Amino acid sequence: QVQLVESGGGLVQAGGSLRLSCAASGRTFSAYAMAWFRQAPGKEREFVARVSRSGGSIYYADSVKGRFTISIDNAKNTVYMQMNSLKPEGTAVYSCAAGRVYGLRSNEYDYWGQGTQVTVSS
Repeated sequence: QVQLVESGGGLVQAGGSLRLSCAASGRTFSAYAMAWFRQAPGKEREFVARVSRSGGSIYYADSVKGRFTISIDNAKNTVYMQMNSLKPEGTAVYSCAAGRVYGLRSNEYDYWGQGTQVTVSS
């Protein structure tokens, strides 16, 4: 069993930055790949970024490439996402997920946090 708790969301102006954290607990954390997804009001959940447990493999959605950076600290059981140059269309609930498959689809991930709201004002 893995428990995930996100933090770091908030209100920021367009062009600003936020850093999201996802703290994981559970004895099997080291076996999971980690990812961030987001869901805007009235829209489907979409993939944002993923990282392998070792941190050696990372992949971003085209919409955030060059602006977002995902990282993992296994000593702290925490995944981070640094978000720079935020845009109003980035307003969404951001959730971290853990899974045994290094995938892009939400149904490939087994455990989810409760999400943290990110609001980007124009």
